[in-house]
Formats: sequence, C-alpha cells, structure tokens
Amino acid sequence: MKIIICSAALLMGTLVFAQVKNDTIKQKENQIEGVTLTARKPTVESKADRTVFNVSNSSILAGNTTWDVLRMTPLVSIDNNDAVKAEGESVTVYINDRKSVFTGKELKEYLKTIPADNLMKIEVITSPSSRYETAGSVINIVLKKRDDEGMKGSVTFNNRQNAKNSQYTNLNLNYHKKSFTQTLIGSYSDNSYFQRNTSLNMLYKDNDITQSSNETLGRGKSPSMSSTSEYELNDKNNIGVILEYYQSKNSSTSDADFLRTRDNDQPESYHQDQDVTGRYRTLGTNVFYKYYDKEKNRILDVNLGSNYNSQENLNEFLKTYSDNSKVSQLGINSHEQTRNYYIKVDYTQPLGKGGSFEVGGKMDFNNNVIPNTLSGNNADNLHTNDIFHYEDNINSLYANYSKTFFEKLETRVGVRYEHIDYKMREDVSGKNRKDSYSTLLPNLLLKYSFSDKYDLTLTYNRNLWRPWYSEFNPFLVPTNDGTFSRGNMDLDPNPSHRVYMKLGILKKYFLSARYMYTDKDYWTSLAEENGRLVTLPDNFNGKVQKYYLFANTNQTFLKNKLNVNVGVGWYYIDNHDFNEINDLKGQKYINYLGASANLSYTNLFNKNINLSIWAELSNQNNGNSYANKTNIFHNISATKIFPKTQMEVSLQLMNIFSRPNFDSTSYSQEGTSRTATRSDWYGFSLSFVKRFGNQKVKGNTKTDVEKNSGGGK
Repeated sequence: MKIIICSAALLMGTLVFAQVKNDTIKQKENQIEGVTLTARKPTVESKADRTVFNVSNSSILAGNTTWDVLRMTPLVSIDNNDAVKAEGESVTVYINDRKSVFTGKELKEYLKTIPADNLMKIEVITSPSSRYETAGSVINIVLKKRDDEGMKGSVTFNNRQNAKNSQYTNLNLNYHKKSFTQTLIGSYSDNSYFQRNTSLNMLYKDNDITQSSNETLGRGKSPSMSSTSEYELNDKNNIGVILEYYQSKNSSTSDADFLRTRDNDQPESYHQDQDVTGRYRTLGTNVFYKYYDKEKNRILDVNLGSNYNSQENLNEFLKTYSDNSKVSQLGINSHEQTRNYYIKVDYTQPLGKGGSFEVGGKMDFNNNVIPNTLSGNNADNLHTNDIFHYEDNINSLYANYSKTFFEKLETRVGVRYEHIDYKMREDVSGKNRKDSYSTLLPNLLLKYSFSDKYDLTLTYNRNLWRPWYSEFNPFLVPTNDGTFSRGNMDLDPNPSHRVYMKLGILKKYFLSARYMYTDKDYWTSLAEENGRLVTLPDNFNGKVQKYYLFANTNQTFLKNKLNVNVGVGWYYIDNHDFNEINDLKGQKYINYLGASANLSYTNLFNKNINLSIWAELSNQNNGNSYANKTNIFHNISATKIFPKTQMEVSLQLMNIFSRPNFDSTSYSQEGTSRTATRSDWYGFSLSFVKRFGNQKVKGNTKTDVEKNSGGGK
C-alpha cells in the first residue's frame, strides 16, 4: 500500500508542479490564446441519500466497459465471485432507473457489453426511497442521452494483456431527427482468463482435512447488441422501446490435486481434470411511455417488459485419477432458463407548498427451470437427473411524501408493501415447497441545513433480502475443487434494519456513520453427506450488528483541472450472539479498514492529455466468511485526445504493484473452509476510440425531478 500511495503521490506531485510551471511560463511568454473554462460537476458528489460518480468527462471511460468503471466507483467493491457491494453490503443494480434481473457473474457479463463511453454517472444510493426494489443499497447506472440532430457515435478497439490476451471492440451509433431518437450499440469480445486456487477444508468430525490446489484457464467469445428507439409525441409525451441481446460461448479447463487425511486412516491423494463448454444468452425487451409536465412538475412513467436468460452447459466433464490408477468419469449437463415478465407504473406530482408525492407499483412474474443430468462411472451413487422448477408472483405498492420546512429541513417518508407467492419442485425426487408472505418496508429521511456550509442527514430503512431462485435448487452438483454444492429449499428471507447519518462540512468534507442489525440470515454452510463434503446455503438465527464510520472529501485544484476524491472507512462487526447460538467457532468481533481514492487530471500541459489514478483498500468479509488478507486494487490510466480527428488513445495499468489474492475462511457447525484465489486482475490495456458527429449530451430530466425534491439532493 505504501508503494502505491508514494508512487501516486509522486506522480501527481510531479504533474502538478510541471503544470504550474508550464502555465506560468506560458503566461509570461503571453503566446497562448485565452482559454474559456466551463463550470462542470465535480467527479464525485456526496448528496443526502447517495454518492454520485460523474464519469461522463472522465478519462477512465476510454476503452473500458461499464463493469470496469463500476469497479472504480467510490463505496463500491467486488469480490472474487463477482458479487457487487456498496459499503460492504449487498446491492440491487438499476440501469436508467430500470432494475436489472441479473446478479453475480450474470450481471458482470451483461455490464461488460455496455461500453463505458455511454456512461453519464453511477449513483450509489445508500438510503433509497420506497420507489426502489432493494434489500439494501442501490446502484443506479445512468447512461448518456444524446438528442442533437444528425448521426453521431464512436468505435472502440481495446487489447488487454493479463495472464492471457483479450480483445474488445464496440460500435456505438446515435441518430436524432426532430422527434425521433435511435441508439444502436454492438460489441464483440474475445476474452481469456487464468485463475489459481488453493483450499483447505476441515471437518471437526474425525479431524477430516482435504487440501487442494487447481488452475483454471478459460475463454469466452461474446457478441451483443442493444437498440433504443424513442419518439416524442409532443413536448409532454414520449414512447419508446428497448431491445437487448447478449450471447457468450465459453470454454474452460482446470487441473486439480487433492490430499485427504482422517484420524487413523491412510492419506488419500488424487488428481482431477475438468473441461467445460457452455453458451449463455440474454434477451430483454421494454416498452415505455413517459408523460412529463415540466410546468406542473408531474411525471407518469409506465414500463412493460420481459427478460429471458439461458445458461447452458453443453459439456462439462470431470476425470478423477486416484492412487490405485482407477479413473472415475463424471459428465454434467444443465440448461438453466429464466423468464421474467413485468409491468411497472410510477407517478409523481407536487402536493402542498414545498411538497411532493410519489406513488407507484409493479407486478412481476417469474418462471425459471434448471434441468441437471449426471453421467459416467462416478455417478452411480448420485442422484443422476432431475428438473428444478421455480415460479413466483411479486406484487408491490409504494408511496413517498417529501416536503421542505423553513427552507432548512428536508424530509422524506415512505413505505413499500410487497407480497410474494412462490412455489418450487423437483420432478424426479418429488421435493416441493409452496409459500407466500407479505412485508412492509418503511423508510425515513431528514436533512437539516444549519447554513450553506453545514448540514446533517439522518435516514432509516427496513430491508428484506430474498434468496436467489437457484439457491433453492437441492440438486447435488460436483465442483472442480473436489467438493459438492447444492441449494436448500428451506431458505427464508432475511430482514434487516439500517440507520444512517451523514454530516456535510463546507460541501467538501463528509462524515458518515451507519448501524445495521439483523436477527437471522442465510449463509454458506459446510456439511458431510454420505461421505461427501457439501457446501450449501442455510438459515442461521442470531443477532448480527454492524457499525460503520466513513470520512470522505472531494476537491478540485488548479482551475478545476485536478480532481481528488478520498474516502476512508472503519468497519466493526459484532457476531458474538450469532456465533454462540449457531455454535460457530468464527470471530466474535471483527474490525477492519477500507479506503478508496480517485484522482484525475484534465488537459495536462494543455496537450489534451487526461490522467486518472484509482486505488482501493479492500477486505472480503461476508457473513460467516472472514478475510485473511487485505487486497489493494489500483488502476493508472492516461488518455491522449486528438480533437481535430476526434480520436483518443488510452493506456491503462492494472494492479501492477500488487496482484489480488482473495483469501478467506468460512465457519460452519461442521467445520471450516479456507479458500485462496489468485486471479489475473492485473496487466495493461491499450485502447483506440474514434468518435464522429456532435458528442453533446444532456442529463435525464425525468429522474432529476424525482431525485432533487424532498431529500433527494
């Protein structure tokens, strides 16, 4: 960490000194033309209920995807399983205020198809209103809206060198004529990755210890396309349709070695090879109608849509070689399909002097299926085939009321009601479950401005995290680390409460504190079933309390050329009640630091060179899984802009001083599991971007009205 901080400080200090000296010399020579500086939003804005990362003019966009930029967003962290978190907690991701149906690796693959060049800003909403379907924080990805006349767009070519080489290309077109706007995005990537894992699984019974190490090499070829058509009926009414398609063909190979020891038994060693090929497809549609009366500040937004996802393992094969030279073979085939249909209505209007009322609702229908088939001479003692079905209907209603008193006190009170009916079954085994429940999720926001220099915000949110449908699937599947995994039909939702406070000083310095607690949760458990080591999600009762302190500042220097955002957080988790109730031997009290820094410099030496540096101090603590190692992520990029030809060249250096190593230990009643994953999140990339047409953009005024009224600031 010291190397990175010193290197970044030295680099930025040298650039600042050189820039000041360069500007002074040029002023003395009086040989340059006058420059008009245009006021622009700071790169990072801290508001009452959210932190906004304004990236539309940032140098980090060149050659990156939306997933890459999301990783560098303040307050956001991503673990080795590609789970996105904000302030260490799970999040729900929205794109242009439209909830994404994807999580984890599915979300990663989808966001990698959206070029960062399309980004306007990323909002990390730590205290969302009742409008949002969420179990905690919300990340809203806002895309640019280009509506100037004519054709415009960009072409991107990117080559990335990690452990292996990857390529990415993108075509982005926008056409606007009078009342009609058409956007078309197409991309293609050919990515390779390498990963090295070591694990140590220990069962308390019989002192059963399994050690393993494996290496995985994978490749994916992914074309994608999206289209947005919007027509302005008049100055108040718009209609449009969004179509999205993504496909990925993947293949991977892995080699693993295992050693298992038990009390009074001879050690067992074996080797395992795994080959996997698969295909992933996503198709999304959304038809929308918007009514926006700017004079009366009334908004009606109606969305009707569907999402289809197909994830097919065409051929997954495991070969195990034991000491006695016996070769065991196991084939795994599955074809997971999800179908989602929804209708959503939102309405906002003023109510009383200084007040605003918002109401809305959504109906969601999901129909998902996961067939699994096992074959080979190692499948004799396993349940070899079954089809898991999951269906649900989620109906929700919400209302928010916002009002400002005395021009100093901003308030927002809201409540969300959700009711879910769901059922699941396995065809062959006959296992099934049918259930339903309702819940009320209130929230409150108070912001008091003592003056234009000091303000204090207090929020409360009740949240409910529901299990992902695949976490219910009880079918036992072997993994490439020698264990087995399955879901659990008995999982229950996890409620939690969150209180959040933020103090703003001089609109540059922010101090925040958060308290969160829950009385039950579902975490990953480790068990022995018929001689097999099995991981599965399970219900755990017991109180968990989390405390969080955070300090952040965002400042600009040198006539807005240098922008600096730095944040440091301290986390404290009280697990003692939880561990005692569940007989877990994990840590009762955990405390650790997290930090991030974003530095950007615009127009170095007046040569149209933009620089950016990002660094993050991250600990992967989650539930009953505790980090053994602190990771330091960093990214350094330089972009040269050629205004006359509208071209950009960007060079990025990723984690060149320290390679990430995700090392954590999970505790359960049956034993412990330690896993260390060294990924190839390091290397460099070179990007070329060619732009054409007018690149002016405007913000999305629809969402600005909702967010800038009654505590949304």
